[in-house]
Amino acid sequence: MNQPFIIPTVTANENGISIFSEIDFSVQQRGGLFLTEQIGSKNFRIRKSDVGYETDFHLAGDATFIIIQKGSLKIELQNGDFKIFNSGNSFIAQDNLPENIIFDNQIHGHKASVIGNESLQAIHIKLSFNH
Repeated sequence: MNQPFIIPTVTANENGISIFSEIDFSVQQRGGLFLTEQIGSKNFRIRKSDVGYETDFHLAGDATFIIIQKGSLKIELQNGDFKIFNSGNSFIAQDNLPENIIFDNQIHGHKASVIGNESLQAIHIKLSFNH
């Protein structure tokens, strides 16, 4: 049962192109619990977005752990790949550009949209690392 937590992630490759990947957080057994090491965070926010909400292509900036409490959020990459996160799902958005690349919304980033017929409620936790 000592399997890692695998968290879907939006990150960027060496060219600054946003891609989907995963982060494995190893766990240790402590009594009847399986816990990761402490993960530093800066702050958290509670988010609500109406049905039909959609962003332009953008970057996450700080690594952000997002927990969907209600509704469905579609994350789409520039190449058309997408993932849908529903109530109970979580992911980390941490796509950012190397210092020598200037953001171009035709090339870089991801966009987010609330899909379905239910508004979105989520928790955004700003992490103090880029894993």
